[in-house]
Amino acid sequence: MIGRLTGTLAAVQPPQLLVDVQGVGYEVLAPMTTIFELPQLGGSVQLHTHLAVSETSQQLFGFIRESDRQLFRILIKVNGVGPKMALAILSGLDGAALARCVADDNVGALVKVPGVGKKTAERLIIELRGKLAPQTGDLGDIPLMSTNNEPKVDHSGEAESALAALGYKPTDASKMVARALKEQPEADSATLIRLALKSMAPA
Repeated sequence: MIGRLTGTLAAVQPPQLLVDVQGVGYEVLAPMTTIFELPQLGGSVQLHTHLAVSETSQQLFGFIRESDRQLFRILIKVNGVGPKMALAILSGLDGAALARCVADDNVGALVKVPGVGKKTAERLIIELRGKLAPQTGDLGDIPLMSTNNEPKVDHSGEAESALAALGYKPTDASKMVARALKEQPEADSATLIRLALKSMAPA
């Protein structure tokens, strides 16, 4: 079992990261709440990891904080919630927002997450009740991947691709990014993703 990785951040293509650990590149899937807190490419990073093994694949998931990994493990124990859905939930809702959804029985906020239907949302609220300690904070205005000295890129296209990889329908991803662009027309791709996800989170 791989429980932690410490190495150099070699590449970021949300939700996938590549972490170089002494010459070995580990492909890691991470929620956007973790990606928002990553250093610039080439920087040192430490991730708490969870290895998900199925009949067809082995996937490594990484989290900046141990509490996020614990929350991920709680989520995948809920009937009908697999690693991909848990990743999408933690991309759109941090621990504090998820705790508020559970406390407020906010089914509407949970069904905004791709793949989460009403029954799954209701099951999440029931099974998570009492398991999430009250927390504060939101997605925050954390500086993201730097684009200094990089060639001009299609930030909106990258943001839409990342949202699609998290499970959002292409048409929905396009609309989310369009709304984010109205808020910050000059935003880079990572900021567009943050704004798009934040618009889906409960108030």
